[in-house]
Amino acid sequence: MAAMLGAGDMGQIPLEQWFFETPVCTRYWTTAVVLTGVLVQCHILTPFQLFYSYRAVFSKGQYWRLITTFVYFGPLSLNLLFHIFFIQRYARMLEESAPSRAHFAWLLAYAATTLLCLAPLLSVAFLGSTLSSTLVYIWARRHPDVQLSFLGLFVFTAPWLPWVMLGLSVLMHGQWPKDELCGIIVGHVWYFFNDIYPSTHNGSRPMDPPTWWRRLFEGRAWNPAADNDDAATATEVVPPVNANGDDHLVHAAPAPEVQ
Repeated sequence: MAAMLGAGDMGQIPLEQWFFETPVCTRYWTTAVVLTGVLVQCHILTPFQLFYSYRAVFSKGQYWRLITTFVYFGPLSLNLLFHIFFIQRYARMLEESAPSRAHFAWLLAYAATTLLCLAPLLSVAFLGSTLSSTLVYIWARRHPDVQLSFLGLFVFTAPWLPWVMLGLSVLMHGQWPKDELCGIIVGHVWYFFNDIYPSTHNGSRPMDPPTWWRRLFEGRAWNPAADNDDAATATEVVPPVNANGDDHLVHAAPAPEVQ
């Protein structure tokens, strides 16, 4: 029976095996997104309990909104599936290619904190799609030679992916998506100081996680030499391509905002 179901040596069905093979941070984020969508679909939660508001968080003590704003992409729908696809694809590849789990978690912490600070200025209530745009931008800049195609209509290299998504949003909604623009800016700051700045400043890496953060994940003191070795030997993960050498892009529409 296990063989018929495609189970491995541990008796896991493919879906279960896929779930536990997903890196930890991406796995938790995906699980939270799905559970939140289900709870809203079942009317156990409402979007008004989940969106980020500076006043609600810091004046009324509703601190859960600091988390729920990143895990709500709408109720169960095709739009939600698109967002899950983007998380599983690009967040997963970034986490798998990171020197350690602490490095990727520090990237998420940086992006989330920065977006929370910018959200009141931009009047953005849900930041999940913005965080996703940040990760897509970083992945795209790190894979300049990867060929992508949009539904087989036209081919472009990976660094153009965030701008293609931005253009599609403008065509679909008739206005510039400020959440995606914010995600691109936050992602570029990280990419510059993590990937470009060290090569021009004697290897200085200002965006690396601090010692105390690494200890939270690794349970040991930070070894700078080991960290540099890990960064140098980190495996670069690229998406699978079809027979023509092109990857197919599915565009995810931005999450709905609460007025």
